[in-house]
Amino acid sequence: MVAKQKTDQPKAAGTEPQTENPAQGDAAKRKAWIKKTPVEIILEQVTKQEEKVAALKKELAKEEGELQKMRKATELLGGS
Repeated sequence: MVAKQKTDQPKAAGTEPQTENPAQGDAAKRKAWIKKTPVEIILEQVTKQEEKVAALKKELAKEEGELQKMRKATELLGGS
C-alpha cells in the first residue's frame, strides 16, 4: 500500500511565495536616507543637548520652588 500525501497540509514557514516583500512596501513609504556630514551631526547633537539642558533647568526651577515652600513651612512651624 502506498500512502497518499495530503495536499491541504500547511507548508513550512518561508516556503510560500510572497506576493509583496514587506521591506519593499516600507521603502516606498519612507523618505530616502540622506547622509549627513560630520558638521551636521555635531550641530544636531548640540541642539539636542541644549533642549535637554533647557528641560532640566525648568525642572530644577520647579524643584527649587518646592524647596522654598518647604523652608517657609519649616520656619512657620518653629524649625531651625
